[in-house]
Amino acid sequence: MRDFHKLKIWERAHKLTLLLYKVTRSFPNDELYGLTSQIRRSSASIPTNIAEGCGRDSQAEMIHFFQLAMGSSSELEYQLILAHELQYITEGAYKDVSTELIEIRRMLNTYTRKLKSTLHPK
Repeated sequence: MRDFHKLKIWERAHKLTLLLYKVTRSFPNDELYGLTSQIRRSSASIPTNIAEGCGRDSQAEMIHFFQLAMGSSSELEYQLILAHELQYITEGAYKDVSTELIEIRRMLNTYTRKLKSTLHPK
C-alpha cells in the first residue's frame, strides 16, 4: 500500500479536478446533467483511481487502477474538445487544462510502465 497524497501525479490530477469544477460553473444550466456532470465525473475519476490503486495490496491491482485513470483521462480529453467547440470554454482555459491533462497522461503512462517493469523484470 502506498500513500497517494505523496504522488505528484495524484496532486496534479486533484488540482485539475478542482479547476474543472470552477470552469464548468459557467456552463449553460441545461448542461448540468450532461457535459458539466460528465467533465466533473471523468476528471474526479483520475485522482480517485490513483488513490484506489495505491490502496490495493498488489502491484498488478495498482496498475489496473492506473489504467482506469488513463481511460478517464481519455474521456476527459474528448469532453474538453466538445466543450471548447461548443464555446463553453474559452481558448485560453482550454489550452491550459489540455496542457495539464497531457502532462498528467504522460505521468500516468510513465508511472504505469515503471510499475509494469518491476512486476515483470526483463
